[in-house]
Amino acid sequence: MQSSSALPVRQGVLYIAVAATAWGTGGAVAAELYDVGGIGPVSISFWRFLTGLGLLLAAHLIRRLRRPERALSLRATFAADKRRGLITGIGLAVYQTAYFASVQQAGLTVATVVTLGSGPVLVTVGARIMLGEHTGLAGAAAVGSGIAGLVLLMGGADGSIGPDPFLGIGYALLSAVGYAGVTLLGRAARRKNSGGTFEETAIGFAVGTVCLLPMALLEGLLPDMERVAWALGLLVYLGAVPTALAYALFFTGLGAVRAATASVVALVEPLTAAVIGIVVFGERLNVIVLTGIALLLFAVLFLAASRDAGRAVPRETPAPENGH
Repeated sequence: MQSSSALPVRQGVLYIAVAATAWGTGGAVAAELYDVGGIGPVSISFWRFLTGLGLLLAAHLIRRLRRPERALSLRATFAADKRRGLITGIGLAVYQTAYFASVQQAGLTVATVVTLGSGPVLVTVGARIMLGEHTGLAGAAAVGSGIAGLVLLMGGADGSIGPDPFLGIGYALLSAVGYAGVTLLGRAARRKNSGGTFEETAIGFAVGTVCLLPMALLEGLLPDMERVAWALGLLVYLGAVPTALAYALFFTGLGAVRAATASVVALVEPLTAAVIGIVVFGERLNVIVLTGIALLLFAVLFLAASRDAGRAVPRETPAPENGH
């Protein structure tokens, strides 16, 4: 993989698009694991974190061997700001687990769009209150569009989209809160020029893995033995493709692409999830829900417009997966 400093813009966009597509498959894998693995959202998150952490640590070792001057020490990065490392790891664990719980209750499409649509809106509000950032009319339009979309989703949600759509939307909002917290923390740290994105991600996954283990043991850590090979394959895929590979591509792409452009390209993720949800899992969405989904996606577009129109915004570390 090329260094981000020499990466052409077109290739950077491609990397982000591939990463977003991979993220869009993560919720689908979780939905399949509920059927064949017999494990819950906490355990799925734990295995994703553990597998992703192993791959990230392997990539970190390779980075240190190939370019020791650019690869920061994980121990030194954590020691420099332990509080931030702990909060990031906990936030990531909440973000991922709540998202998978939302998929279980509200279906893949609604869970993904609510999380990814409301997360950036919460970041905008939080940045205005906590960091004093101004987003202008486009930012206000994004907040209004996001709220209107959530209201429509709550009003139009019924049993056809999932077993408990209201609970699922609540989990999605909790996931968005975790995303917003991690993103705001990363944005504040960028202002201080502290740490490295890759190292911070690895530390966050390590902390998240430790936090999730006790709850995963209580929930039931191991998948059913009936289709254990298929379940284990899905868990490995979840840690490798939508996690380690997607984050590596996304962070590399961010080196060549503006944050506003990345926000728009990352909309591939909810679109991918929607296609899989409708085609593979047979989800059916009524007109009110579809309108709410459209408004939430427009909120992200409005935010991208506000970044283009306003001052340059630092490239903050997004939570894994707009990163699922």
